[in-house]
Amino acid sequence: MVAKGEGSDRRGGREGRGARPLPQGDSFYTPGAGRLRREIERRSAVPLVWLHQAPRWILPAGMAGVFLAGLLLSGPAGALLLVLLALFFSWLAFLAWPSLRTGERTMRVVVIGVLLVFGVLQSGAV
Repeated sequence: MVAKGEGSDRRGGREGRGARPLPQGDSFYTPGAGRLRREIERRSAVPLVWLHQAPRWILPAGMAGVFLAGLLLSGPAGALLLVLLALFFSWLAFLAWPSLRTGERTMRVVVIGVLLVFGVLQSGAV
């Protein structure tokens, strides 16, 4: 017997806290994509599913923590954290790029650029 609030997911297991069903659709992949995009999307599928099924607060809290630590740590350590965050945003932007409008693309490029500028400033190179 299953207690109230508990249940089974579609794979027959128990639902985890914060677990969400995957979005509707047949594929994670961009139709008609080139070889590079297909390979990056294929390798990104598992991390994206993990991020989607993690509790909703994990990603924003982790990104905020890395951003703040990058700003607070001086020298190469802070610069590295900010560049890693820029790379993470670049990966997400690359995956979302085909479905974005011009303004959305511009905003992602600006955010990545600002993170990289902060990283250079933190490194002490300027």
